[in-house]
Amino acid sequence: MKKFVIFGNPVVHSKSPQMQNAGFKHLNFDANYEKFHLENGETIKDEFLKNRFSGANITVPHKEFAFKNADIVKGIAQKIEAVNTYILEDNKVIAYNTDAPGFLKAIESFGNIKNVLLLGAGGTAKAIALALAEKNIDVTVLNRSKEKLEFFKNTNIKAFSFEDFKINNFDLVVNSTSAGLKDDFLPAPKEILDEVLKNSSFAFDCIYGKITPFLDLAKSLDNEIKDGEDMLLYQGVLAFELFTNTKADNMVIEAMRRGLKEE
Repeated sequence: MKKFVIFGNPVVHSKSPQMQNAGFKHLNFDANYEKFHLENGETIKDEFLKNRFSGANITVPHKEFAFKNADIVKGIAQKIEAVNTYILEDNKVIAYNTDAPGFLKAIESFGNIKNVLLLGAGGTAKAIALALAEKNIDVTVLNRSKEKLEFFKNTNIKAFSFEDFKINNFDLVVNSTSAGLKDDFLPAPKEILDEVLKNSSFAFDCIYGKITPFLDLAKSLDNEIKDGEDMLLYQGVLAFELFTNTKADNMVIEAMRRGLKEE
């Protein structure tokens, strides 16, 4: 039996195991997928190899550690400098980022989006920002501190801290931070969010399975809202294809969606 895992801190809330295991079961693929609470992201490769995992997903806050520790990084992940998927091939750790295409698939239901405000500057934000930029969608990053904005400026993406941000009009506002995951915090000051969300049409939160304070505020200001379930599903499907070396058809995808919705 092949062993797969999701590394994170926190990880107890993750629904990836029930989603991936539902896919394995549908395919009769002999594998099991579990959660792994990892405190120190620098040890991620060692833990992956020591436990003889065939593949892994990586969630907050370890995506950049996972990038640095991988033997080989493929695709858009090279630009993003953050990965969310590990595969073991010939005793080497091969890393990918399925967040970027997973996010683009998840926002298709919003229709034609031209400009986006992205809250946060971590690994998920990097994936989303570059995915949007590759599609020629105008993206602006807004983060609490200036220190983490260098990456975006180096890739020609507009980036501001709370103190130097000037209000503008955006079609879509995206929360990529963990604000609202285990608390009642907003991802940016309420006075900024109030002004931005009054003029936007759509709000997306990468957190899934709950209406966060951010989505609640967006809905009260007449935005169409969406949580991160579809992003989780589609990035998970892409990881599943790497894990199993198969193309997931609609039946597999729906099996994984059902698994995701299980309590």
